[in-house]
Order: sequence, then C-alpha cells, then structure tokens
Amino acid sequence: MNCAICIGYLREKNKCPGCKLQGKSDSKYFKKCSVKNCNVIKDNNWDYCSPKCEKFPCKRLKDLDKRYTIKYNMSMIDNLNFIEINGIKIFIEQQKSKYIKSKKIFCIHKKEYFDLK
Repeated sequence: MNCAICIGYLREKNKCPGCKLQGKSDSKYFKKCSVKNCNVIKDNNWDYCSPKCEKFPCKRLKDLDKRYTIKYNMSMIDNLNFIEINGIKIFIEQQKSKYIKSKKIFCIHKKEYFDLK
C-alpha cells in the first residue's frame, strides 16, 4: 500500500513513520507488521511483497486485498503486480496523480483530503 494515503501515516497523533523509514526497525509499527516481518521478504531483502514469491499471494495478502478492495476500492495485489511490471517510481507517480489534488492528499481510510506537509 502507498503509505502516503494511509490514515496511520497522515494523522498527527501516534503517527506511523511508514515502511521505508531507515534505521527505525525498532518502531512499534515494524514490530507488529506481519508484512514487514515476513521471512520471505527478509530473506530476499525485498522492500515489499513480490509476485516473485512462491507464496504470492499468501493468505495474509489475500485477506488484506479482499478487505481493501471491498472497503477502499484498492487492491494490494493489483498494486504489487503493477510495481513488478512498471517499477516503484512509476507506481508512485501514478499514485500522486490519483490521490493529490490542490496541495492536498486523499486518505483512503477517512475518504477525505489532508493538507500535504
């Protein structure tokens, strides 16, 4: 998932630092995150789930994907397949054009815009 559109990342209190925060693996968010703590991701030194994984999509990812598709109209699996084909930079650019409008970013969880910081 694109951290920038998540309420955990956008909120002021108890803010999630995002998955790519370097040197902060002791964060409570990293300790609880089943994706970040996946042994396949760690063993392959990947930054996120990959269609290259023999378990892709695993049960955890399927469950997340189902919930996000139903509640937020966003597919984690589709995003990961897009990244595999097009690369992370193109994915981020596509996400920016989809979720950023007039110096505000859309939060998929709250279904409202937040000021960009």
